[in-house]
Amino acid sequence: MKRKRVAILGSTGSIGRQALDVIGRHPERFEVVGLAAGRNVDLLAEQVANFRPHIAATAADGPDGLRAVAVDSKPDILLAATDGAVAFDAVFAAVDAGIDVAVANKELIVAAGELLFRHAKASGARLLPVDSEHSAIFQCVDGEPHERIAGIVLTASGGPFWTRTKDEMRDATVADALKHPTWQMGVKNTIDSASLMNKGLEVIEASRFFDLPAEKIHVLVHRTSVAHGFAIFTDGNVVGQFAAPDMRLPIGYALVYPDRLADRIVTDALVALGGRAAEQATTLGFERPDLERFPCLGLAYRALAAGGTAPAALSAANEIAVAAFVDGKIRFGDIAPCIAEVLDALAGEELSLEAVRRADRFARERATVAVAQRASLA
Repeated sequence: MKRKRVAILGSTGSIGRQALDVIGRHPERFEVVGLAAGRNVDLLAEQVANFRPHIAATAADGPDGLRAVAVDSKPDILLAATDGAVAFDAVFAAVDAGIDVAVANKELIVAAGELLFRHAKASGARLLPVDSEHSAIFQCVDGEPHERIAGIVLTASGGPFWTRTKDEMRDATVADALKHPTWQMGVKNTIDSASLMNKGLEVIEASRFFDLPAEKIHVLVHRTSVAHGFAIFTDGNVVGQFAAPDMRLPIGYALVYPDRLADRIVTDALVALGGRAAEQATTLGFERPDLERFPCLGLAYRALAAGGTAPAALSAANEIAVAAFVDGKIRFGDIAPCIAEVLDALAGEELSLEAVRRADRFARERATVAVAQRASLA
């Protein structure tokens, strides 16, 4: 079997490290040809020594270094696992070169996904989801006629505040918001889970990945995080995907698609459905989210409906508001109003990568003003 050539943008981050763990267990299937990291040069040096890529780059190499890893290393598949917009140009270059991209960069699809999918359609490159929820939907609808998809369901853990009232959440502490019931994530993603903004951003991503309007994308809270997504078909049948909450599973699936890896042979049916080996039963529960208590989810649907640069502005404003909450400048309950102010003030313009960047800058500036106004009242 010919080994698949893999390049990774963001190799020292959580997704990048887990991807290399998957790759390291299957040296007969993969060859690492490019690695790019930010400022963790010591870890990158270890990765280079272990995997011997043809090209490696750090933040010091700038955009040219990212592009060299993404394109010049000649990968069969690129894993885009950086944060923010730093690698946008490199990913677009890879897609334009016809290189398949496994996408683990939420901002890329939220802010510029509409454009990226246009480029992929023109070049023939495949864009493969790595988020567990989008990987689940991808597995559920693969090979199905698009017109037979009546809707899809993304599941949410509900975060640490699912049982809190709106008043209780308003003044919740950062420590409270970081107590995620299931996943181990970074600070920003964990705060987004507490507000359900993470699920709102995933709704926008799902619209891009599966070419579906907002009204066909649903969210249900599922506290144990073993049912990751469902597809509802026009005949009433529902297909779901279940797996342990382990990001290495969707990473591995994206890297070898349309094949599957053979390293987790689970013979216990209950364990495969999320139960524990020592238990006799497991329960799967689903609840509808309350947009009154979790307004960030509603704002994401609003941005998706508005289209254009609104999703980019939503994402950027959320970054500023979450950072302000973590720094103690605003309350948890102020995050959504700060974002809403940005969406209210955003002017529409024709979609382009430059327009996305302008919307990002505008949103950050406007959200910073909104944060300062609330901080002065604290």
